[in-house]
This record gives sequence, structure tokens and C-alpha cells, in this order.
Amino acid sequence: MPSLVLLHIIGGVCLLLFGLRLVRNGVTRAFGVQLRKIVSAATRNRVLALIAGVGVTALLQSSTATTMIIASFAGQGLISTISGLAVVLGADVGTTLVAQILTFDLSWLSPVLIIFGYMFYSAKDQASVKRQVGRILVGLGLMLLALTVIKQEAGPLRESDTLPLILAPLEDDPFFSVLVGAVLTWLFHSSLAIVLLLMSMVHTGIVPLPLALMLVLGANIGNVIAPLLSSLKDPPQAARIPAGNLIMRLIGVFVTLAAIQIFKPDFSILGDDDARIVVNFHMAFNIVLALAFLPFLGSLSKFVARAIPDVKKDDSNQKIAPQYLDDRVFDTPTVALTNASREVLRIADMTDQMLQLVWNAFQKNDTTIVAKIREADENVDILYRALKSYLVKITGETMNDTEGKRHFQILTFATNIEHVGDIIDRNLLSLAEKKIKDNVNFSKAGKEELDNLFQLVLDSVRLAQTVFISSDVRLARQLVEDKVIIKNAEKEASLNHLGRLQKGVPETIATSDLHMDIIRDLRRINSLMTSIAYPILDDAGELHRSLLINSDEIVSDGKV
Repeated sequence: MPSLVLLHIIGGVCLLLFGLRLVRNGVTRAFGVQLRKIVSAATRNRVLALIAGVGVTALLQSSTATTMIIASFAGQGLISTISGLAVVLGADVGTTLVAQILTFDLSWLSPVLIIFGYMFYSAKDQASVKRQVGRILVGLGLMLLALTVIKQEAGPLRESDTLPLILAPLEDDPFFSVLVGAVLTWLFHSSLAIVLLLMSMVHTGIVPLPLALMLVLGANIGNVIAPLLSSLKDPPQAARIPAGNLIMRLIGVFVTLAAIQIFKPDFSILGDDDARIVVNFHMAFNIVLALAFLPFLGSLSKFVARAIPDVKKDDSNQKIAPQYLDDRVFDTPTVALTNASREVLRIADMTDQMLQLVWNAFQKNDTTIVAKIREADENVDILYRALKSYLVKITGETMNDTEGKRHFQILTFATNIEHVGDIIDRNLLSLAEKKIKDNVNFSKAGKEELDNLFQLVLDSVRLAQTVFISSDVRLARQLVEDKVIIKNAEKEASLNHLGRLQKGVPETIATSDLHMDIIRDLRRINSLMTSIAYPILDDAGELHRSLLINSDEIVSDGKV
């Protein structure tokens, strides 16, 4: 039954796509950081960038994934448009290498890869490299199995009376064939899957060679659509990479179509059989395209920069938004956590500025500063919610123990920073507004003491950020030791304040409640920021399990 055969073929295609995804996820989770370093290091030279694109995509088996990574780099200002375009040219060549390997009859290898892949995948550590290698092997095994299924099930379609009626419009209209190939590739998000499917169809005689070549040209356009649509929500620099790639592909496809119509070339020079010709045509197209456009990437970069200009920022109307949270790197937890850490430091810097502003409000009785602090706290809350949502999406299955600890550390530190912002906004700012409304001033000695406390706490906030990003044990110890200094300063300031009250200093009497409440809130801020040091010291064995003296020690000292 044709319908049953078609169902089996669709199932084979889905199995092929699933295998591709397993391979891509396994590679990014096991070697994603190294691959990104390779790409970043190679982008200083367009030739090296092209070679890096070939190598990385040969491992990822997805030029779409590589293009999205490069667009993300460009959006963050990490690489130039020229280097990014060179990488994606190499990425499109890289997928052809995988297709070349899979043209050989490797069906015997499928069960071997699945067996060994399952053994490796059964490792206890969910995010270990061994487990990810197992994921890669299983994915490769499923891809080979899928190709075998497609070839076997497609044979009966040669006897179908309906299939020629469906293919006839495509054979008669090359442009429509290219469009269909582009749409199918966009739907599957994989030009490799389409090329391998066409190879199998040509091998079984279902799809004629000329039509298959037109569909391959369409596949080379369709693989750019998904990265382009994904980059539209990113900065203009990110969208320029897939846009430039699309321009190159369109030019290449139209020139190739024109050449085929005019010169009527003999494609037998590309291989002994039609299936081999399809894959070699795909490779030749991408290699020629890369060599043709590589010298002109500078001009193309200028063109896409004019077509997609930088957005002029209107600070008065622009809403705050995360700068470093990239949803496309969840398969590489280390990179995702690094992005989250950078966003946390941005939030911490805002809180630092809030603390400075609120003390200026106390000193200058300036109501305009109050509005700035309110706005800053709203921004902190927006970014904190976005960060929490981002961290939730980094699943535990993809993280090892070290990454799991870092994940918890980032969330804890961000939560504490958000609490600090609330203390400033709801408590210290309210106290500043009360001081401005009542038009009172601190005594000279009281002001000096609060000045000292604010500076000490501000220094601890900044040191906590350094400890968070470095996990340095020495600095963590210093942060805890500074807490003792701040505690002593608070105690001394409170005692001195009570002394001035007893002497009846008018300014002290008028600001007594404000003075004590400020000391209380500064102590809470310091405690929240110092908490980042305790897990680091605990892991280093430099922290007592309990602050209580052991009862046996008390007895031995003769105190009981």
C-alpha cells in the first residue's frame, strides 16, 4: 500500500532528524566550550575562520546550529561580520563532508554504534563526557539505520502511478523545485537530512536526477531561513550574519540555475551513479560558493550593514532588557552559566549604584535622586525575573556536579542582590524621604560614622562581586573578615550615638530613629553579600561546621 510505504519513509526521516539532534546535543554538551574557543580564536583571519567553520560543523553535523552560534557571537560583539560570514561559508562546506561519509554503505555499523553508545550513555554521571559520547554514537547509529529504512521502504514507490503526477510539476519548473527544496529544509531545519533523503530517493530511482539537483539548490537556501528568523529578535549585528549568508546563497543558486539552462552540463563527471552525483553536486556548489565569495566578504559586510543598520537607542523610552542571556546555548551549560554570571554582575553593578545614590540622597536631601533609585530597583527586578527564568531552562540533565554548584551559586547570589535592592528601595530610601520631609540633619560625628559605614558596606558589595566571579578562597576569607570589621564599626557607631543622646545633642535626638534604622539596614546588606563567601570557604575546608562550642570541650575546661 502506497500510504503505508509513505508512512515508513516519514518515520525514517523523523528517525534521521532525531539521530542528527542526538549527535548535535552530544557534541555541544561534551565539547561545546572547546568548539566555541576554536571559533573565537580563528575569527581573526577569514581563511582560518572558514576552516574553523568546516571543522566545527563536521562535528556538529548542522550548519544551522553553527550559524546560530556565530550570529549570537556577532550580536554580543565578539566577532566581526566579515569573520562571521567566513565561518558560515565553512559551515556549509562542513555539512557536505558528513553527507559524503554517509553515502557509503555503513548499515553494518549501525548496531555496533548503538550498542556501544548505549553502554557509554548508561554512565552514572548524567552530564559526563562519556555519557555525551554515548549520545553521539547512538545518534550516528540511528542516522545509519534511518537511511537503511528509507532506502528499503522507498523501492515500492517506483511502481506507484500517483508519484509521477506529483513530481511532474516540479520537473517542469526549476524555480518551483528550488522553492519546494527551500521550504522542506526550513521545516526540517536540516539541509543534511534533505540531501541524504534525496540521495536515497535517487538511489532507488524514485526522484529523477535533474529534479534532485534543483531540490538540493533549494536546500542550500532553506538552511539559512531558520537562523535568519531566530536572529530577528537579536541586535542588528546578529541578523547580518544569516542575512549575508542568504544573499550569497541566492546569488549562487541563480547563477547555477542560469548556467544549467544555458550550458546543459553533463553531471556524470561528478560521479559513477546518481546518488553520488547528488552529494558531489552539493559539495561542489558550497566549495565554489565559498571560494567565490571569500575575497569579497568586506564588500558584502558593508552592504548588509547598510541594509540592517544599527538601532539608535532612545534611553528615555527604551525598556531594560537582559544583555547576556542567550537561549541558544542551553546545550552547553558552561556557556549558559557564564552568560548568567555576566548578567548577575550587571545587576550587582546597578545595586552598587543604588547604594551610592541613596547615601547621596541622605547627604544632599535631593528628591530627584529618589526617582532614580526607584527606577533602578524596577530594572533590577525585571532583570532578576529574566535571570531566574533563564536559569530554570538550564536542565539538570545537562550539568555535571561542578556546573550544578555554579548554577545554585548564581541563583543564590542573584537572589541576595535582589533582596539588597529591596532593602535600599523599601527601607533606606523611605528613611531618606523621611529625612528630606522632616528637614533634619545628622550631627557631625553621626554623619562621619554613617559615612564610614556606608563606605565599608559599599566596599564589601564590590568585593563580593569579585569573590562571586573568581571563587578565590583568599578573597572569600577577606570578605568574611571584613564583616567582623563592619560589625565592630556598627557597634561602635551605635554606642557613640547613645552617648550623644545622653548628652542631649539636638541633631542626634532629631535623627535617632533614622540613625539606628540605617545601621540595621546596612548590617543586613552586608550579611546578604557576605553569604557568597561561605560555600567557597566550606569547600576549601576553612569553615567551622558550627559556631557553638562543643559541650565536651566546656567540661574539659572545668566550666561545667
